[in-house]
Formats: sequence, C-alpha cells, structure tokens
Amino acid sequence: MIEGTKNKYIAELVKQLENVEIWEGNKKKCVDYNDGMIFLTEKFEMHKKNESNVFFIGNGGSAAIASHMTADFMKNGGMNTYSLYDNAVMTCMGNDYGYEKIFSRPLELLGKENDLLVAVSSSGNSANIINAIKIAKKKGLDVITFTGFKTDNLAKQMGAVNVYVPSEKYGIVESIHNLMLQQIVDTILEKEE
Repeated sequence: MIEGTKNKYIAELVKQLENVEIWEGNKKKCVDYNDGMIFLTEKFEMHKKNESNVFFIGNGGSAAIASHMTADFMKNGGMNTYSLYDNAVMTCMGNDYGYEKIFSRPLELLGKENDLLVAVSSSGNSANIINAIKIAKKKGLDVITFTGFKTDNLAKQMGAVNVYVPSEKYGIVESIHNLMLQQIVDTILEKEE
C-alpha cells in the first residue's frame, strides 16, 4: 500500500458522504446527511407499513448492491422485496426484448401501484435503468434513485426521491449507496427490537 493512500481514500469517502444530496423530485429536500437519512428511512417504513412490493435494480457493482439489499430488506427489514436477477429471467428478457428492457419488462408484469422501485446506478444514465423508471412511473410505483457522477444524470431527474453522490469515482459512489441503504435497513431493524 502506498503511504497515506488509505487515509486519503477514507477522507474522500467521508467528504463525499457529507456532500450527499437528497432531492424530492427536482427540489433539494434535506439540509444534511442526518436529515436525509431520517427522510429516506421514513419513506421505506411507509412502504413496509403499506406492504408494498420493493424492487431493487442496478448494473455491475450496483447490481451487487441491489441484490444484497433485496435480501437485507426482506430478512432484516421484514419487507416484501423482489430480485429481478434470476439468470433465466434476465437472459429471457435480454434475448426476447433486448438488454435495455431486462428490468422494465418484468416491472410491467409484476409492478403495482404504490409498490417501490429502488434504482441504483452510478452514472444514472443506463438505458435499462431509465426504461425501468419510466415503466414504474407509468404504473404508479414510487421511485427512489441512488446515483452519482454527473449532476444532470437522467435517473436523478426522474425519481420521487433522488439520492445523489457528487463524485465520479465508482468506488466512492457505490460505497456510499451501499452504506446508506444498509443504514436505512439497520435503522428499521433497530426500531423494531
């Protein structure tokens, strides 16, 4: 390890965590991280209370986060979560409708009004994520996006709630998305103990 690299990385992570923006639609909602986490946790708790189905989606590292959170929000959060990552389903959708519809087509079939779509995307511009958000909104699902990179990314403009990490580094953006989602589910769990 290069001397000081660890501390510089952690410092960058903390800096970007402190600069996370949480928007309600296109209006900045929260003044700081703690305020934002309260707001986000309350949104997830509302969906839990309403017994909404929750769909997590993402690509690459964000897919790993989405898959992980599908399990944690079900097991620890007691929520109705669904993974769209079954190999047969993904390859079927990709083959029959194209990769850009691997999430939107299942949401057309499974999503219901007042369900929740959590779209995790570092760039916020992946066609399959954008298509899923469009279908979710059309069907009346609530949409929460977790993005980074450019402030004008498409997904950040589309959710009812938009979490934005102002960094163009995959590791920083993905680490913060994972941390925030983990904090939300852990907070829900702690409230019930």
